[in-house]
Amino acid sequence: MLDETKVKTLDKVVVRFSGDSGDGMQLVGNIFTNVSAGMGCEVSTFPDYPAEIRAPQGSLGGVSGFQVSVGTNVHTPGDKCDVLVAMNPAALKQNVKHVKHGGVIIVDIDSFNEADLRKAMFTTDDPFKELGITSQILEVPVTSMTKEALTDSGLDMKSITKCRNFFALGLICWLFDRPMESVTRFLSKKFAKKPAILEANKKVLDAGYNYGHNIHATISAYRIESGEARPGIYTDINGNTATAWGLIMASEKSGRPLFLGSYPITPATDILHELAKRKDLGVKAVQMEDEIAGVCSAIGAAYAGNLAVTSTSGPGLALKSEGIGLAVIAELPLVVIDVQRGGPSTGLPTKTEQTDLMQALYGRNGESPVAVVAPASPTDCFNMAFEASRIAIEHMTPVILLTDAFIGNGSSAWRIPDSDEFPEIKPPYVPADKLADRSWHPYDRREDNLVRYWAIPGTEGAQHRLGGLEKDFRTGAISTDPANHERMVLTRREKIARIATDIPQLEVIDPDDADVLLLGWGGTYGHLRTAATELCRQGRKVAFTHFRYINPLPANTADILSRYKKVIVAELNTGMFADYLQSRFPKADIARINKIQGQPFLVEEVVDAVTEIMDKK
Repeated sequence: MLDETKVKTLDKVVVRFSGDSGDGMQLVGNIFTNVSAGMGCEVSTFPDYPAEIRAPQGSLGGVSGFQVSVGTNVHTPGDKCDVLVAMNPAALKQNVKHVKHGGVIIVDIDSFNEADLRKAMFTTDDPFKELGITSQILEVPVTSMTKEALTDSGLDMKSITKCRNFFALGLICWLFDRPMESVTRFLSKKFAKKPAILEANKKVLDAGYNYGHNIHATISAYRIESGEARPGIYTDINGNTATAWGLIMASEKSGRPLFLGSYPITPATDILHELAKRKDLGVKAVQMEDEIAGVCSAIGAAYAGNLAVTSTSGPGLALKSEGIGLAVIAELPLVVIDVQRGGPSTGLPTKTEQTDLMQALYGRNGESPVAVVAPASPTDCFNMAFEASRIAIEHMTPVILLTDAFIGNGSSAWRIPDSDEFPEIKPPYVPADKLADRSWHPYDRREDNLVRYWAIPGTEGAQHRLGGLEKDFRTGAISTDPANHERMVLTRREKIARIATDIPQLEVIDPDDADVLLLGWGGTYGHLRTAATELCRQGRKVAFTHFRYINPLPANTADILSRYKKVIVAELNTGMFADYLQSRFPKADIARINKIQGQPFLVEEVVDAVTEIMDKK
């Protein structure tokens, strides 16, 4: 138990684990997050992977980080951390800028030898002085104590050294009063098939915890407050897993089997991995030979009556563009998931951006409108994957789901929902009376929303052909008539526009008399909402809204924008959504906050930028 006289109680804390890409920082960070979520805390994580594959050990380019904010009213992983764990000099050098004034830095002092200091480009033998560190530094002999704990384990030295991340985890668990039995359960699941490694990691975990207990006179421990949570089963979930599970829920609610045709690409591959595990739920996940095959296999599955999905990132979305156009003209339900990353080309494959928006809206030949939606957080990926599937099926259209590396890899605490919390998805099957009197044609539509009926192959009386050539509006036969082509183009466009009547209206968090509106879209939600709250706390009246539906926009968008003298759009690109809104609503006075560094916003960056815009005369 913690000594109560040395415990600080906080509403939230931020911890950052950092080390080489092979040091297991993502693993221990995820375990700490899972345990905290299980205790009723809100969590938000930011896995910060190196852009290089296996950079030289100890080099600055090979540093991997994992930051997590734990507590109440948590919307972001935090701008800066209260505690930094640095497993080597390179990790310290790369991450010291992320430590709060007065924070704590825990270093594995065993790794601060001359060779490692040189690898990290230090020019002196005192890295702490060289970096000008004023934070409290706790020098812990992590490596040597790990070796001591495993002296009789029978493991080779390489295997022993790989366990040292759990010494750091044990120390952090002591520091923040995390229950060791919960950590042990996660270890038992992770290493169930490797009993020797399991026992070794348990020993090292206990050694780290006990070390913290023994040095309690040197450093204070912390207790993190947890808020009132809605009753239910909670877990920590990342955005890619939530996306996969949302698709499965949509399959259940639509009664249509789920098919994923995909090709591995960072940072979207985990969606393929997760769905490949779910054969028990009837999921068919197929790794295709390339991106084009991925989308084309999904189009075939859609024609055959499946909830059809293909997943990718920006480069793959470009390759899929012709296939998506085929799904547009054939009017088939297709969900295209784009987990956005830094570009162009290969760009920054492990970093986050929102730079695929214009590609999603317009990146196809011809007039090729599709619906576009974007989740706001890791847990919202579940909801918006379900929504993308619902819109695709009920409106017979491709839907592009724009997540990003930040929320795809990041995680939040999530209450597992009950099935009855989500509506039934109703496929627009061909009406029985049209089949009976043989009056049905492949492009017959509902009058209210212009949705083409879905004729599943094998349905008696519904034999038909679809393809990439233009079709006659009435008969569905191939047509090159100019007037008919224009009619079909306008009909497909109007069909997408009418989806606005089937999505939620835009909601605004608005203090009284605000004349400035801060808005964003997709995965920037947590940072922007927190910034708006901070601005209001400072006495600046700033309203806030966030877009999850991009095309079509919510029906009340024009009304919302017209209420404010100044609209500020913050996004991780050069201003794509701002340009989109300006083109749709030319009378709106739109200012821009942009960042294209492969990193999410910092709350203080947004606060400062909004303040500067508001202070301009």
